[in-house]
Amino acid sequence: MKCIGIDVSKLNFTVAYPTENTYRLATFDNDSKGIRKFISSIGACDYHCVLEATGTYSTLLVYLIQEAQIPVSMVNPKQINHFAKMMLCVTKTDNLDAKLIAMYGEKMKPAIYKMSSSTIQFLRQKRTLLRQFKKQLRMLLNVQESFQVLPEIDVKASKALKKSITFVEKQIKELHLDMVLVTRAEFSMQLDHLKSIKGIGNGVATALIMATGGFTYFDSPKKFAKYIGVCPSYQQSGTSIKTKGIITRHGDPELRSLLYISSWSAIRFNASCKELYERLKAKGKPSKVALMAVINKLLRQAFAVVISKSDYVDNYAIGEIK
Repeated sequence: MKCIGIDVSKLNFTVAYPTENTYRLATFDNDSKGIRKFISSIGACDYHCVLEATGTYSTLLVYLIQEAQIPVSMVNPKQINHFAKMMLCVTKTDNLDAKLIAMYGEKMKPAIYKMSSSTIQFLRQKRTLLRQFKKQLRMLLNVQESFQVLPEIDVKASKALKKSITFVEKQIKELHLDMVLVTRAEFSMQLDHLKSIKGIGNGVATALIMATGGFTYFDSPKKFAKYIGVCPSYQQSGTSIKTKGIITRHGDPELRSLLYISSWSAIRFNASCKELYERLKAKGKPSKVALMAVINKLLRQAFAVVISKSDYVDNYAIGEIK
């Protein structure tokens, strides 16, 4: 099976078709008409499409390619970036990127991408909007605080500001509630089992379900920890380089923040997490290192309760995935 490399942008996408000795390039509009034109150009040939994960710009493309029953893979842009460095590329263009993606697909054989369910896609859209509302609220609150030091405050400006803050706060509250309701509609069992873990509430449980596709994307907590960047890394070369314990920080920073905050509650009320944290602190480990270990413990507990389809029993280590 030959690999087609696709470099996606907002308005169009560049395609590198493999030929006998090189690649044939073509550009299509990034809309339904352009995508269907690209699909028709493949015909009945046995091709495997490979493209970078570019958020919403590639969603329709992947959806229609899969609808046409053509194998498609989405790879992390960092992987293509490192592959380009390995190939000693010093130039970056859409045409060259499409060729590099095709070469990467030929050599690395990435896994076939599985499209998220409609529920997961809706939840991601809500989370994106929620993140923007939170940014707006923080900005409005900062403006309100800056007004307090002024000798005189304009009544109309103050009234408009308070009205905007109230509106944004209402939207945030409604989105939080709606996300829980949407999650419960399809993932009720996973949500209830996750919330039985002390330290995991509605927000974290919903975020974990979104990131794992209802715990179907990953078969172990260790792989998921690597995906979101909370596992420790180790670097050693000769005698001069020896770094251990720094997390990779890959994946979703918002999810890492949520898990980090959850670890504060877990070390107080979750017996297993509390014991782990105190044991590491007694060994002289920094607080952040100990909290990262607690986050990984929470992930093991989360996978355990979902896989076993049972609520978490505090300090019952047999039920956890090691």
